[in-house]
Amino acid sequence: MQSRFHPLTAALAVAFSSVAVAQTAPESGRTLDNVVVSAKKLEAAESALKVANPVPQAVVAGDSAALLRDLPGVQLYGAGGVSSLPVMHGLADDRLRIQVDGMDLISACANHMNPPLSYIDPTQVGSVKVYAGITPVSVGGDSIGGAIVVNSATPRFASAGNAPLVSGQLGTFYRSNGDAHGVNASATIANENLSLTYTGATAQSGNYKSAKAFKAAGQAAWGQEWLAGDEVGSSRYKSENQALTVALRNENHLLDFKVGVQHIPYQGFPNQHMDMTDNRSTQLNLHYLGKYDWGTLESRIYNEHTRHKMNFGDDKLYWYGATHTIPGMPMDTEGHNTGAQLKAEINLNGRDLLRTGVEYQRYRLDDWWDPSGGGMAPNTFVNINNGQRDRYDIYGEWEARWSEKWVSLVGARSSTVKMDTGTVQGYNTTMANYLRDSTAFNNRDRSRSDDNLDLSVLARYTADATQTYEGGYSRKTRSPSLYERYTWSTGGMAMAMVNWNGDGNGYVGNLDLKPEVAHTLSFTADWHDSNKENWGLRLTPYLTYVNNFIEARCLAASCASDRFVNLTLVNQDARLFGVDLAGFLPLARSSGFGNVTGRGQLSYVDGRNQTTGDNLYNIMPLNAKLALEHRLGNWSNTIEQQLVAGKHQVSGVHNEMKTKGYGLLNLRSSYQWQHVRLDLGLENVLNKQYALPLGGAYIGQGTTMSLNGAGAPYGVVVPGMGRSFYAGVNISF
Repeated sequence: MQSRFHPLTAALAVAFSSVAVAQTAPESGRTLDNVVVSAKKLEAAESALKVANPVPQAVVAGDSAALLRDLPGVQLYGAGGVSSLPVMHGLADDRLRIQVDGMDLISACANHMNPPLSYIDPTQVGSVKVYAGITPVSVGGDSIGGAIVVNSATPRFASAGNAPLVSGQLGTFYRSNGDAHGVNASATIANENLSLTYTGATAQSGNYKSAKAFKAAGQAAWGQEWLAGDEVGSSRYKSENQALTVALRNENHLLDFKVGVQHIPYQGFPNQHMDMTDNRSTQLNLHYLGKYDWGTLESRIYNEHTRHKMNFGDDKLYWYGATHTIPGMPMDTEGHNTGAQLKAEINLNGRDLLRTGVEYQRYRLDDWWDPSGGGMAPNTFVNINNGQRDRYDIYGEWEARWSEKWVSLVGARSSTVKMDTGTVQGYNTTMANYLRDSTAFNNRDRSRSDDNLDLSVLARYTADATQTYEGGYSRKTRSPSLYERYTWSTGGMAMAMVNWNGDGNGYVGNLDLKPEVAHTLSFTADWHDSNKENWGLRLTPYLTYVNNFIEARCLAASCASDRFVNLTLVNQDARLFGVDLAGFLPLARSSGFGNVTGRGQLSYVDGRNQTTGDNLYNIMPLNAKLALEHRLGNWSNTIEQQLVAGKHQVSGVHNEMKTKGYGLLNLRSSYQWQHVRLDLGLENVLNKQYALPLGGAYIGQGTTMSLNGAGAPYGVVVPGMGRSFYAGVNISF
């Protein structure tokens, strides 16, 4: 029986409980600061919520995006096991600015299987900052939503005059559902001026299972029972990440160089027609930070190279004709991403602080599909040929502390985005749509240049030691991606290979897309005790209006409502509004029994297409988390209830499917010794069956290329994971 979610009850409960907005890093004794901030420098004051709370299930999941899932206003699009896509206030993926160690990484895949956060293992993360409200221009850029800044641990050095520093960490985990397991290690050797650090991690999992059967067993196209009815096809994965960092320190100057290498030999995607069959990435990152009498100077140069491959994994097959198969549909992608940044923070006087910077990003992309027989021959299908996207930014930001109660922040960013691509071709010239579409695309002027402007205005008023209020306005702009502008084929099979929404539909780009422009108003009220230790309540309503929102439109005169369809991208207008509520309240304190604290959060967002009146796609319904947290010395325990309302406001153009409401019970426990940490947990204790509201359409098995849903039946949403036990051990020295 599905759980019902009563919004009023949840809201009242949250008013007397709270949310944890900072989490413990996946390393013994190390705290990972997940911070919701309103401005880069203002985070040092009231708007930066820093409450340490262990979330070991984020580590055993193997997905760095999972480190964000306990922050109010942040959700995750379902994807591969290490490739979830963060959503902030209804805006996701390319609409967010996501930096990993200062690098603006770009998904080099027509299905966005390698998003930025997939390039760092959660055990390698040192800090995460989430800008969910009015994002300052010094942090935002080429995005219309918030910003996520992820950094690995800062270099460590020995104290002056002491012996060389030698430290390290070794950890392992196991999760019963999917037989997931992994190991991670790090080691540092350093004196007071030179530091050398190695980190490595590997994680893998088989297909996970839902609580109950959600489909028929087997694969209808072949009459073979490959998968049980409760097994979520194409959810297996394996990932390997390694990094080596060399750092030099001299007084107030730090220079570090990091080399990162990733290999994902396979990763299934239950809501995509294809799977990742190989992903290799190399990252080179040179960074300088200097502190001077007048302020700080920071610079960075980075280069990232990705080779990405897709095809049908073990649970998927391509069936050509009535009697035979062909060897899949290989897809290859190569991306080159080079960036440079120079920024300064200048103390003008005791009141005024100036931030200024310049940024450059050069991105090149090739996307091609080798011939494989049937209608996919004899040519190589060229999806994007030498795609070029160059971005040039300059910004300035002024922070003024007018008094002990008033602080303001005003900033502007100018951005120029230049894009172009070469000529393309289809698998052959015998199919009319390949010849027609490629000829029309090749005959057009494909170069584009966008001049974008971002603005942000933020003010904070601290009434007294127990209450703070802040609000502001931002104008943010994002130019289309290479895939949004330059994918060109209207053939159903080719379109089904292009989909970053996980809805099973096929997509074609649009050369004439304009940049998105978002206008956001946000206000935050923060009430707490004077020490911010005994109780707290934080309320954030917001409103965003987006001009030229990039949305889908049916490619044909009309689209059927009972199957996957072909869609083209167009500019329309959109409106989003919502509210986040969070707080905490101690319930009991005892020297013998320990301390018990109530925590919780509630989030709601509504998204509407103002041009068509349709609902926006993949909007999370009303949801809440309520928790009782017990701490006694080095021992901590958590009982958590996750509540999600039914998803009834769905996108018609995407043929989005509704989901029912549900409630999940989770148990967690951890104990910290001097050098050892043990984490245990039981997720979905009552083994509830539920569909993921942002999980997308289930096409994880069978002949998944059929747009009418043959093979994996149309109308099934990717289900959530059934009951699962996990354990993790970390040893530090």
